[in-house]
Amino acid sequence: MPLTDAQIRRLKAPEKDKKLSDSQGLYLLLKPAGGQLWRLAYRFGGKQKALALGKYPQVSLLDARQKRDAAKALLAKGIDPASRAKAEKVEVALSSANTFNIIADDMLSKVTRDGLAETTLAKKRWLLNLARSELGRRPIRDITASEILASLQKIEALGNYETARRLRATIGQVFRFAIATARADNDPTFGLRGALTTPKVVHRAAITDWQRLAGLIRCVWEYEGSYETRAALKLMALLYPRPGELRLAEWTEFDLKNATWTIPAPRTKMRREHRKPLSGAAVEILEELYQLTGSRLLVFPSVSSTKRPISENTLNAALRRMGFTKEEMTAHGFRATASTLLNESGKWNPDAIEAELGHVGADEVRRAYHRAVYWDERVRMANWWAAEIRQLL
Repeated sequence: MPLTDAQIRRLKAPEKDKKLSDSQGLYLLLKPAGGQLWRLAYRFGGKQKALALGKYPQVSLLDARQKRDAAKALLAKGIDPASRAKAEKVEVALSSANTFNIIADDMLSKVTRDGLAETTLAKKRWLLNLARSELGRRPIRDITASEILASLQKIEALGNYETARRLRATIGQVFRFAIATARADNDPTFGLRGALTTPKVVHRAAITDWQRLAGLIRCVWEYEGSYETRAALKLMALLYPRPGELRLAEWTEFDLKNATWTIPAPRTKMRREHRKPLSGAAVEILEELYQLTGSRLLVFPSVSSTKRPISENTLNAALRRMGFTKEEMTAHGFRATASTLLNESGKWNPDAIEAELGHVGADEVRRAYHRAVYWDERVRMANWWAAEIRQLL
């Protein structure tokens, strides 16, 4: 006779294990300690087996029968329900171990080993921290596009459109890393392209005409602040590197005899070594600066600590003291200044200018072409640019 709930509720603990049959192999195992456990007896591969279906009353009689029917359906397909249950437990355990937080940390460790610049790493950590509160503890396979969008829209609601856009890209990087390490099957951020507000592009301020540049150059060469800051601004004007490339420069990177500066790959935006020719004017400035900071590792050490470089704010603050507002000129703006005026001169191959700026072509052939063929032209261009700068004084 099949069991009833009323019958089960009246049961008392036996002196030894006792089985009470229900139907189709389902039975209730009574334990001396008072436990009442649902089991399904079945045969698979010629062997007698028992499948645990839960404990009564947490699993009711109706629930136990439904689980029995589901197991029977698997058996009809030639699937061992016990093996399936074990696999599902393993999958649940793996999901718990593969949360967004864990994979994000693994991804950060990987890009750190790859030599990603510390400033870039800091930005990624900051962005990921914005997502951790809502996504961090969730198994990455369970996170949906709608969950991610809800998190991003909260940031958008504060007017931080660019932050939301960058966060979407960074979350996508975590998912792609999870796919590459067999811990996820898809990147839900892909479907969110176009779902966010596009921020208005604000270009860094820069002076892009010779007349106004003349006023800037005279102010830089006559700057009455620290010698190191004046030298850094002069080199920004002559070499137009990215501010971080110059601020973090070490003396070992400079070959003043051969007039070259080799910026190591970890500090360049493109993550490849970038060699720049030094004009005579740049070499002269560096030789003078060497008398002051040459005994130290950094070319531009901070006033507070010789182990730390000057900040980008140091250069921008100097420009403000000279009277140039942030809407007129920034340290990074020297790159746009040089790019614009060099191209407008018509004297130089645009690809040579791009190579000097440290930009990379779309393919490896063009990259090699930039490095090799244009070197001589870049040397001539560096000296021409320095001569033009001197004429503005």
